[in-house]
Amino acid sequence: MKNSTIAIAIVSTLSISSQAAQHEHDHISVSYQGKAATAHTIKVNQAHAATLNYADTRAFEQSANQLVAKFDSETAAILRAEFAFISEQTPDSVNPSLYRQAQLNMVPNGLYKVTDGIYQVRGTDLSNLTLIRSDNGWIAYDVLLTKEAAKASLTFALKNLPKDGNLPVVAMIYSHSHADHFGGARGIQELFPAVKVYGAHNITKEIVDENVLAGNAMSRRAAYQYGATLGKHNHGIVDAALGKGLSKGEITYVAPDYTLNRDSKWETLTIDGLKMVFMDASGTEAESEMITYIPSKKALWTAELTYQGMHNIYTLRGAKVRDALKWSKDINEMINAFGDDVEVLFAPHSAPVWGNQEINQFLRLQRDNYGLVHNQTLRLANQGVTIQDIGDAIQDTIPKSIYQAWHTNGYHGTYSHNAKAVYNKYLGYFDMNPANLNPLPTSPEAQKFVEYMGGADAVVTKAQQDFSQGEYRFVATVLNKVVTAQPDNQTARELLADTYEQLGYQAEGAGWRNIYLTGAQELRVGIQAGAPKTASADVLSEMDISTLFDFLAVKVDSLKAAQVGFINMNIVTPDDDQILYIELSNGNLNNSVVSKPKEAAATMTINKADITQILLGKTDLASLIEQGRVKFDGDSTAFEKIAATMVEFNPAFDIVPTQKSANKAHNH
Repeated sequence: MKNSTIAIAIVSTLSISSQAAQHEHDHISVSYQGKAATAHTIKVNQAHAATLNYADTRAFEQSANQLVAKFDSETAAILRAEFAFISEQTPDSVNPSLYRQAQLNMVPNGLYKVTDGIYQVRGTDLSNLTLIRSDNGWIAYDVLLTKEAAKASLTFALKNLPKDGNLPVVAMIYSHSHADHFGGARGIQELFPAVKVYGAHNITKEIVDENVLAGNAMSRRAAYQYGATLGKHNHGIVDAALGKGLSKGEITYVAPDYTLNRDSKWETLTIDGLKMVFMDASGTEAESEMITYIPSKKALWTAELTYQGMHNIYTLRGAKVRDALKWSKDINEMINAFGDDVEVLFAPHSAPVWGNQEINQFLRLQRDNYGLVHNQTLRLANQGVTIQDIGDAIQDTIPKSIYQAWHTNGYHGTYSHNAKAVYNKYLGYFDMNPANLNPLPTSPEAQKFVEYMGGADAVVTKAQQDFSQGEYRFVATVLNKVVTAQPDNQTARELLADTYEQLGYQAEGAGWRNIYLTGAQELRVGIQAGAPKTASADVLSEMDISTLFDFLAVKVDSLKAAQVGFINMNIVTPDDDQILYIELSNGNLNNSVVSKPKEAAATMTINKADITQILLGKTDLASLIEQGRVKFDGDSTAFEKIAATMVEFNPAFDIVPTQKSANKAHNH
């Protein structure tokens, strides 16, 4: 069995992520409701409500427009039923602007007509399923987060389309590399196996890159951002900004047969008789993204460059910082290219916008909002405003015309964290203050802070006084020091949880609310199951062999590897004609694609398709070895030694200090 060690290491590493993906929506294991809003929070939320433009109800009208068929009870149960508590009255425990977004996202409730030959299913997932009539059937544009939601939504749509519901889905298009736009792919393909798949430029690489190399940390953080373990009630998650929430089920991926915009920014393609113009927008909302114009229908698909709100320049779960200036410029490209002719704008989130004048106004506000975040951040930075201060400073730079347009408000991305993202993109995390250049690690720093402030009891007493006066932001800062230094200080933990909770109730951004409330929950009842896992087996099966070993290199403990010394070997995958040469050297695992095997201690030969079949649970290593489909030449212990240096990641590492951290903190 030593001959199969490398395959075992590969498969076991990936199958852990795959199995986790199947349980991404485990229910919270304790009954947790949270506490009421304080008088200070109620006052803050009421003051904010007084600034909002409630007279503008246009988005509600658009969301309800052209309903073809309302969901039956079975389809509604996919997602909507969980948010039945959303009402007309804004509760004290939710920012009024965020609650208005929660109300807006409750409107979608079935199959809607966009224009002749274009329909959308809205309300079964975070994103919309769009169907576009072509010569011989339907084109599915963006296919939701999970296989189950996509299959149920498509079945409902075909049953209720005014005509041609008996025709097949002939093509499937992914606008960009985020899971809620491709994750339901296998559900569509299972219904229509002959479907041809199209995707944005370089989409497969960007999908696996984003979800794998930092995947464990990202999944843990995503549980905070999306409130994955929070209850659905007025003290928990009320909305996901882009839509109500995430569907339950399996995230899948079918690699494109054809990728767009490989050689230029623009590409015109006829798909099953329908002419479509594609503009590459990679590097804006996603590293791989495109928008689409359908001339015959005067219809503009904006992908995720627009929705009814402001998007993230930096995603709180963790991702590469996005280019706000390019984002603004690419929206401008859309205006310049299609602004004179377009009559309907539609997208994978939110309802369409109809009418040339209204579309142009919508696009200009979206364009200028991202331009302002970029330009005003750098103006402030060039005047010496630091990264810690810039999130507050930018609030005073937003013109009334932007602020009072609901679709520029910070439900997903906020001005605060987006400004910090722009600052970080250009200037990095360091503000040049020498005090911030090399601070102590968090735990010893917290212990010294608490010591300087007169001890934990003195800090908690002062924090209680500030809490009673509604000074939650500083209370959170100071109590975090106490709880980091003394994770078992129950009084400090409870007060910090109360503080996070009130900050969550005041937050306009859905991610901010969920992060604060999840922090409060974990301080009170510990870490709960439910972190989302986008690195499913179906997604990982599309990873090229070099990226696979980049991921394994992240798992290598360098000090253990340094003791092992130098090891080299070749990995041959005949079915995709790849040869990878790897070296364990100076504690680091390197890999490079080569044209022929190099002189090495060992060579492993295994088909990439066989690795995929193992990942998908359709075969196992013992069977492959018995069938002679795995071959190992040379030192049979070579990869066994490399594999022994790899660690397993903890998918439930601390974000707020848990009480189990107490001994670790005391041992510093």
